[in-house]
Amino acid sequence: MRITRFGVSIPDNLLEKFNKIIEERGYTNRSEAIRDLIRDFIVRYEWETGDADVAGTITMVYNHDEADVVKELLDLQHDYLSEIVSSIHVHMDRHNCLEVVIVKGKAKRIKEIADRLLSLKGVKHGKLVMTTTGKELL
Repeated sequence: MRITRFGVSIPDNLLEKFNKIIEERGYTNRSEAIRDLIRDFIVRYEWETGDADVAGTITMVYNHDEADVVKELLDLQHDYLSEIVSSIHVHMDRHNCLEVVIVKGKAKRIKEIADRLLSLKGVKHGKLVMTTTGKELL
């Protein structure tokens, strides 16, 4: 892979904060931290456009006693068989469960799945964590 060097103008106080953070996170150099920032920028863009193939997780905490939340979660997951790769279910206590749904597909469709799952009555908290399939990312 060919490497290109380029210059960046940045205010001193911003660079000082950046250097502190990359040191705390264990980066060996500034270039690797900047490459990670650029990769994250590209992944976010892929999600925003809606047409890219993406991957992610939908994490939910829900009360399994509430309404028909378990049945509705299962029914919705069956509606998206081609995008839902797997799910993990954990009993947190007598009433609350944690479910992580692993998804892969077009960004627009994955967002739709997350919106439908997270808006179900009985879901106390949830979040879509978006990432890339890695195919086009260096």
